[in-house]
Amino acid sequence: MSKRSVLYMLDPMPHNSPFDINMAVDADFDMIIPLNHVKLEEINGLTQDAIFSRGPEGVKRTGMFIGGRDIGLAVSMLETTKKAMVPPFQISVLADPSGGFTTAAALVALAEKQLKEKHGTELKGCNAVVFGGTGPVGIATGVIAALCGAETTIVDHASLDNALEKADTYGRMFETRLEGTCATSEADKAHLLHKADVVFCTAKAGVQVLKASTLAEASQLKVAADVNAVPPLGIDGVKRTDLGAPLKYATKSAGAVGIGALAVGDYKYKLQLQLLRSLLQQDEPVFYDFREAFKIARTMV
Repeated sequence: MSKRSVLYMLDPMPHNSPFDINMAVDADFDMIIPLNHVKLEEINGLTQDAIFSRGPEGVKRTGMFIGGRDIGLAVSMLETTKKAMVPPFQISVLADPSGGFTTAAALVALAEKQLKEKHGTELKGCNAVVFGGTGPVGIATGVIAALCGAETTIVDHASLDNALEKADTYGRMFETRLEGTCATSEADKAHLLHKADVVFCTAKAGVQVLKASTLAEASQLKVAADVNAVPPLGIDGVKRTDLGAPLKYATKSAGAVGIGALAVGDYKYKLQLQLLRSLLQQDEPVFYDFREAFKIARTMV
């Protein structure tokens, strides 16, 4: 008889995300084992306990999920799991802290598609601005856009120092270039919109980032995408289900379109589900972070 499928869900936070647990249930794992308060230095031992107890065939029915809120820590944990494995005792691993990796991958892939379809261009050479850019989703979004060749700025709503530090840290970590800035007023946001081709709003739920009057200042905006599904929505005039609908208040930007939170969420859900299921479907182990997730998201949209 084949062994039951097992997913170990490792999280440095006090609680594992119910969202991610539900996703694992929908991915049809037989056993889901949440482990919280996990430290980086414990990853090696936990990984080896998971692989050596199941045998070469059992590891093919074993997966690992890394959560949390810190994307740098999640990537370090992912790398540590790789180093802990000894062929043929290898399992597949997905890192997706706060759902940030799959959300960012879906978000950028959808924006990229709208750029190509509506404007005949690509992210390379575009100016991209990420509001709420110092959180997990914002940082991952910014890095993906930068790796695609966009001149990318991550924006903090309150602290210039935090934005500059995050831009420097994650730019160096992922070998790309990020700019960091702060926008505390509508005037600050309007200034950023003057040269923006693509805008990503990844601020916390229930915060309207871009008002109609601010959007009216955008002169070359092509795509604006929002991940906030809780009223007030992040971008004035963008409905939750919009996917390439005209951007109502960006009157100076010809052909500008919007992408809403539920449109992003639909692809994020499908992407995370596909990645979880694929942990048990590969002949060789796979290790997914937001870069691998983005490659797959591109094929899905």
